[in-house]
Amino acid sequence: MTDSKIATQLFESLASPVQLDIFKLLVKQGPGGLVAGKIASQLGLPATNLSFHLKNLTQTGLLSVEQKGRYQRYRADIPLILELISFLAHECCAGHPGLCLDFRAGSSCSPEVLPGHNLTK
Repeated sequence: MTDSKIATQLFESLASPVQLDIFKLLVKQGPGGLVAGKIASQLGLPATNLSFHLKNLTQTGLLSVEQKGRYQRYRADIPLILELISFLAHECCAGHPGLCLDFRAGSSCSPEVLPGHNLTK
């Protein structure tokens, strides 16, 4: 990802507390995702409210949806969020990622998802 406009759209979508909760829930589910009814029940959201937020997250590309009979299964686009993290951290320490090793050590993010993670090995 090299487009600031796309990054801004993703952040705007996640700025909604409800949409952030939905996205975090689906990230926890991994590739299996959840059907809309399960998302609604786990987050205590009315179906009409949930529908609006799922549509928005799907339009920005943060979620994918697959029709399974009468149900729709939603999944977080985890590679996209990893690209967003990489986009943010790409210029870390003025392009000298070795200077950021102390920050990496204090991060709760897995070293494998951080750009230049091989510098810590």
